[in-house]
Amino acid sequence: MMIEKLTVSATLDSLKNIAEYVAKVSNLANLDKKAMYKLRLAIDELATNIISYAYSENNIIGDIFLESEISDQVLSIKIKDSGIPFDPTTKLDLESETIDIPIEERKIGGLGIFLAFDGVDEFSYERINNENVNTLKIYHK
Repeated sequence: MMIEKLTVSATLDSLKNIAEYVAKVSNLANLDKKAMYKLRLAIDELATNIISYAYSENNIIGDIFLESEISDQVLSIKIKDSGIPFDPTTKLDLESETIDIPIEERKIGGLGIFLAFDGVDEFSYERINNENVNTLKIYHK
């Protein structure tokens, strides 16, 4: 099993570094382009939400920690932050409830989490030792 780590400041300027990290671990895991794109979308959406809701909105400065475990069958990426508790699965539930509302009646935005996590095989959230811990998994051959 191979492990790759990255720590970045929780600012929108860090999204480029996060995207490069995702590309690197996706290549190490031999993901195809479609799976790599879906994973990058999911992590970009999640990181943006962490920056916006767990830190910036509350005037908190901090870091985002990414740790990937790559095996023959699965690429698992944990994203940790020490911002305020933010469980994206609660937002995911709200978004999935509104998926069938006609576009004319829909508020701008609001489907990012739903669309992002639709592209990964597993997603989970935990609050451990005052940290938000999000885990995304993609199974591969």
